[in-house]
Amino acid sequence: MSRSEWNHVPELPLTVNPLFERPFKAGDVVRWYVGAWLPVSINLCIVALSVICWLWFSPTLAEAAAPGWWMLEVLLRNAVILTALAGGLHWYFHGAQMQGTLAKYDPRPFPRQGKVFTWNDQLRDNITWALGSGVPIWSAWECVIWQGLANGWVPHTTFAETPVWFVLVFFLIPIWESFYFYWMHRLLHWGPFYRFHALHHRNTDVGPWSGLSMHPIEHVMFFGTVVVHFVLPTHELHLITHLMFYGLYATITHTGHEGLWVKGAKRLHLGNFHHQMHHRYFECNYGTLEVPWDKLFGTFHDGTAAANQRMREQLKLRRAG
Repeated sequence: MSRSEWNHVPELPLTVNPLFERPFKAGDVVRWYVGAWLPVSINLCIVALSVICWLWFSPTLAEAAAPGWWMLEVLLRNAVILTALAGGLHWYFHGAQMQGTLAKYDPRPFPRQGKVFTWNDQLRDNITWALGSGVPIWSAWECVIWQGLANGWVPHTTFAETPVWFVLVFFLIPIWESFYFYWMHRLLHWGPFYRFHALHHRNTDVGPWSGLSMHPIEHVMFFGTVVVHFVLPTHELHLITHLMFYGLYATITHTGHEGLWVKGAKRLHLGNFHHQMHHRYFECNYGTLEVPWDKLFGTFHDGTAAANQRMREQLKLRRAG
């Protein structure tokens, strides 16, 4: 890949979770998971935030048994969190440009104006769809599962009942996310469904608000990841974490910058070059690096010039056919 296409390129080639690489290297697997969770990571921050929300900004199971004002509480809580996170990241990286173009993937300025966007403005477009559609649908899914947990038609467990499973669920959420997101995303790129996904792909360069800038149908499918709670016994804390992971991780990984740099060093990993290439090249990297679905089905772009050439040749063959 020509680096002139990008303002910043991370270390290449991109690699997937070593758990699925052969030959198996236990040390690499340990380093992958330690890096994903410790000492300070996005995953850990999302779990911590979810605990705070569960303790102080959520209903009890008794309250959730019937519709009520608690539903508005869930909606307002999610709206405030998303606004604070996306708004703060946008101000830092793109408004005040506190980091300038350091570690910004795309060399073009963000946001942009144009008729392709609602209100002819990319930022206003992204905010409108994220808050106007994303948060209500995120909250609606949460309220449905809350009621199911409270009324017994969604299986429920506690730490006291299944301590090992209770902890394990937090580590399984990113793996399920990778599985679900890949197949849901591939479906959205298929003819009849792409009419909905096209709204998200207006953003060839991205910012924090772009992560949840989607059509309502896509939001229903995106947050539909929680259908797994109808099958597996979980706790209301797992539910909050699961949806926070989807909503907030999408915001963080669309930052447009690889990470937060302080005193010449990356202190926190943010943007995902793997997905940034999907916004630029479209027909690659449908999933995540957590589970190598893209490698298995021939849609993985590792960022190298060879992968770029291979992708272009594949596109020519498809168009010719």
